[in-house]
Amino acid sequence: MEKNFFIKSQGLGNEYIIIDEKNITFPLTQKAIQKICNVNFGIGSDGILIKTNSDSADIGLKIFNPDGSEAEKSGNGLRIFCKYIYDYKIIPHKEFTVETKGGKVRANIQETIHDRASLITVDMGKAIFSSKQIPTSFNSEEVQDEIILIDDKKFVINCVSVGNPHCVIIKDELDVREIKKYGPKIENYSKFPNRINVQFAKIISRDEIQILIWERGAGFTLASGSSSCAVASVLRKKELINNKVTVKMPGGELKIEINDTWDIRMTGEVRQICEGTLHEELVSSLL
Repeated sequence: MEKNFFIKSQGLGNEYIIIDEKNITFPLTQKAIQKICNVNFGIGSDGILIKTNSDSADIGLKIFNPDGSEAEKSGNGLRIFCKYIYDYKIIPHKEFTVETKGGKVRANIQETIHDRASLITVDMGKAIFSSKQIPTSFNSEEVQDEIILIDDKKFVINCVSVGNPHCVIIKDELDVREIKKYGPKIENYSKFPNRINVQFAKIISRDEIQILIWERGAGFTLASGSSSCAVASVLRKKELINNKVTVKMPGGELKIEINDTWDIRMTGEVRQICEGTLHEELVSSLL
């Protein structure tokens, strides 16, 4: 592949740029990430996925948010990355493992179109409800139905980690304006030392839920795999849904399955948008 070669793909409208760390000719600084992800001055993206080597898995992955911070895990990002790994024959089989900052995951290419991955299942690891491990600084062992006050408005929250931290708020009705207003304030709430991803969730039935997402370091987003896993885990723990559920988001839907030991499987579509090389004029502005 050429130097500074990139792929851009989307999963349910959540778009990522993929770059092999061996092919880039510039330091991947916070400034560089922010500029590449900027739609006006760069390519435009919800984040950057960096292919790396791994000692514990078949391949390694680093995930960066558009603000330049590093994420532990991303469900849509993982599926997008796995499509790239399969489509470009980096790994020649349909099952493989990926090492992320949030743990090792197993991927399975479920369906292909013209020998290109179209439907991908990722084993996302276990849901963790321990307050300290998420992490939060609440005194309780688990953050279940805790009440926080944001601008004199009360929110009943439930927290979980699926390799990255999430705050789930169950709602009777969903309002995009509400999550855009309060999402950033909940993300940066004092009890979340590493900040947190925020989801507003509405239960449609025991087999179907609807969510809105405020993503840590990215803002309001059309879809999120890890957010879908987090909401399903919280609602399953409360016995409000079955162990297999469809999660509906503005960008599309994912299938989530949770077993009795809190292992999570996520299945969803991915599509490539484009490929190319970062032009030298853009690269020079990153240095």
